[in-house]
Amino acid sequence: MTITETDNPRLPFLREKTSKLTTSPGCYIMKDKAGKIIYIGKAKNLRNRVSSYFRPWQDHLPKVWKMVSHVEDYDFIVTDSEFEALVLECSLIKQYTPKYNILLKDDKGYSYIRVTREPFPRLQAVLQKEDDGAQYIGPYTSSFAVKQAVAEANRVFQLPTCQRKFPQDFRKTRPCLNHHIKKCMGVCTGQFSEEEYNAVIRQAVDYIMGGSQQSVERLTEEMNAAAEALEFETAARLRDRIAAIKKAADDQKIFDDSMKDSDIIAIAQNSETACASVIMYRGGRLFDKADFFLGEKEDQSQMRESFITGYYSVRDAVPKEILLDEEIENAELLEKWLREKSGHAVHISTPRRGHLLRLTTLAKSNASEYLSLKVGRTGREIVALEELSKALGLPKPPRFIECYDISNLASSDMVAGMVVYENGRPCRKFYKRFSIKTVADQNDYACMAEVLQRRFRNYFEKTDEGFSTLPDLILLDGGQGHVNVITPLVRAMGIDVPIFGLVKDSKHRTRAVATGGGEISLTKSRAAFNLVTQIQDEVHRYAITYQAKKHQKSSYQLELTKVKGIGGKKAVKLMTEYKTREKLREATPEELAKTAGVSIETARELYKVIHS
Repeated sequence: MTITETDNPRLPFLREKTSKLTTSPGCYIMKDKAGKIIYIGKAKNLRNRVSSYFRPWQDHLPKVWKMVSHVEDYDFIVTDSEFEALVLECSLIKQYTPKYNILLKDDKGYSYIRVTREPFPRLQAVLQKEDDGAQYIGPYTSSFAVKQAVAEANRVFQLPTCQRKFPQDFRKTRPCLNHHIKKCMGVCTGQFSEEEYNAVIRQAVDYIMGGSQQSVERLTEEMNAAAEALEFETAARLRDRIAAIKKAADDQKIFDDSMKDSDIIAIAQNSETACASVIMYRGGRLFDKADFFLGEKEDQSQMRESFITGYYSVRDAVPKEILLDEEIENAELLEKWLREKSGHAVHISTPRRGHLLRLTTLAKSNASEYLSLKVGRTGREIVALEELSKALGLPKPPRFIECYDISNLASSDMVAGMVVYENGRPCRKFYKRFSIKTVADQNDYACMAEVLQRRFRNYFEKTDEGFSTLPDLILLDGGQGHVNVITPLVRAMGIDVPIFGLVKDSKHRTRAVATGGGEISLTKSRAAFNLVTQIQDEVHRYAITYQAKKHQKSSYQLELTKVKGIGGKKAVKLMTEYKTREKLREATPEELAKTAGVSIETARELYKVIHS
């Protein structure tokens, strides 16, 4: 969005002031009409950075556009270096909390691990501590960490998670599937005494409290003692439990000795807003998780940098390792600031493979789920749009996607379908069908050109609500040729929307996305691939259904022309008036004669054909 003098009459003054600004590093402080600080930023070159807000041709994100439209004046503070500007920016934001800077608010509560009070206790993750005689471990500030820990302990020690009551339900029914696939020890079989089961519960609690390494050491001692006492069945069970813990340590995310002191940060966003998730490891174990709603989205790299400065400005403890889901421009600058703040070295990196990448993916998934609760969309939909945006090089995840497909039988009954997806979901009220009017022979390129021209003529004329919204992405069911034909046509109409083609394989399944100069594979972006496949299947279904319906109608019109005195135009007139066969059958000969403009004798003959 570009800013104009209509949006902010102060732009000429602001441009004039900025033209005389120094090129030194520093901070700039935007103020509104009341003199209130609404935004604080830093710059390596003050003149270049500040002038970018007020240029008449500058394309701004909605959040920045809104901020600039309220700027009455600004102050600035010159510093000796960009690093000093960063330190000053953090201090000023903390002091003034400007409206358009990222202000972090998380949803924090307390969670506990409950060991129920019963003969055969269960491990549960709960949000409140009650006076029920149960053992409570906690409190923890992260319900996420608690749920992960309980699920991991239940899995490793094969504890029951069903609704059965023990010992009341011993041997009443067959063991469930979890027992057969070795996810449950099978307490319901009655083979475990209360003493044996509670020993396992104690081991599970030790595992949660102390970690996998301490659990292995303690269980190894118990196994050796059981073997010396010739209790070989007990020793064998302990051996299997040790093996399960070691196996779990290879892929679980609760304990990780390589993550002694680390934060994993990821940001998820849809077309309008964003959310950050921070997963914290301390002492090699998952310590906490925090989610932050960031409000309106902005430039991805800038948004991550702003989040890091805001997040660690208000925290005394800074980890030695920070993992990010995406690279940032000023990583070295932030490392220096965090090093001076914490008194120890801090390393910021973006993993590309291995278990560190899995951790950033986990953080991304959590951010997506948190964002989905705020915007009423599933985490999968948010991830799919983000992946698609990244794969296609779009500036932001597309909110509105339009997809087009041509369907015909040779050169007859040529039609097109347009489907619309809003925030990753079908928006059927905006679906449109087109009957091709200007193309006589089979030519998919010419048909697609006609459809897009008609669609955007309607956009400019504002004659239909379904055409009134400009899409963020256009997909054509076709390859590189379709993109090369349609793109210049749409650009000539003044429409600057990204256009891509959808390429199918020999089995009519989605294979890749076509650009004007090649193809983009989505095989590594599974969520985006599934979304594109769904859109392509939907537009094909919609277009071919309309084509079949139209062909059926035209075939029926052809049947009507077999009556002497009924030509093509009169058949179309009849079908236009009565719409369906059923309505046509309800008409009397006199009504048919009047509609078609024929004699009563011809109308009676027509009546016989219709009812034959």
